[in-house]
Amino acid sequence: MILDLLFTPFLDYGFLRRALVGCLALSVAAPVLGLFLMLRRMSLTADVLGHGILPGVAAGFLLAGLSLPAMAAGGLVAGLAVAVGAGALSRATGGREDASLAALYLVALAAGVAMVSWRGGAVELTNLLFGSVLGVDDAALLLMAGSATVTLGALALAWRPLVLECFDPGFAQAVGARGAWWHMGFLALVVLNLIAAFQALGTLMAVGLMMLPAIAARHWARSVGGMAYAAVGIAACSAYAGLLLSFHADVPSGPAVVLAAGLCWLVSTACGPVDGLLGRLLRRPHLAG
Repeated sequence: MILDLLFTPFLDYGFLRRALVGCLALSVAAPVLGLFLMLRRMSLTADVLGHGILPGVAAGFLLAGLSLPAMAAGGLVAGLAVAVGAGALSRATGGREDASLAALYLVALAAGVAMVSWRGGAVELTNLLFGSVLGVDDAALLLMAGSATVTLGALALAWRPLVLECFDPGFAQAVGARGAWWHMGFLALVVLNLIAAFQALGTLMAVGLMMLPAIAARHWARSVGGMAYAAVGIAACSAYAGLLLSFHADVPSGPAVVLAAGLCWLVSTACGPVDGLLGRLLRRPHLAG
């Protein structure tokens, strides 16, 4: 009975297998980007960019309907515009970059919802915002696998500069690490992974598989490499459990995957060996004695 619950849906339904393969491809790369966002104290930036791609996705929908290439291209342009525009506005006006990001994110979210509602119905809006496993076709799989391949290759080249920027940005600047270029390239990878994820998870939920496993991973390892491995493992387990929940409980796939990742975060926060709540409570009597 338990084996039927865990494996039969993926054996019987091709759309679930495609969704699982796609989410596993996302799990290999996206959580590692989330880890660097967390280490650089930019966790909310991913959420801003995830909302920022919505007008571009909506524009692609208005021009070509539910065409993945059109929506992906529009989302990529919109996400990069938000990432570059926030920095440009903060430098031009002397304001804080996070304030510019917040303003752009709110405008982008409202514009995207208005655009989709103008030409589409409630079904199209729900699919774009929250994702649909039925929408993960071969084109979506190719996009997810391609984004994961590009991201892993780029991270292999940029790993040391990114780690250096996280822990000693002053030294990185002194040795001429070209932090601004690495930063923009890194944000471009974040946007690319959010675009790849929106078909299965939706524009509102795509950031969940990127950030929640990364935040949970800090409770399982102290080194950056160890946290990266933990984040990938947590993301893969969350994707599998979330798709099962989506199938059995008849809930949208995006929220289901994010809820599974949220449960992993709660368990990690409570029981993780690195700064977990349970470990802290057990150490207190010993230290008091």
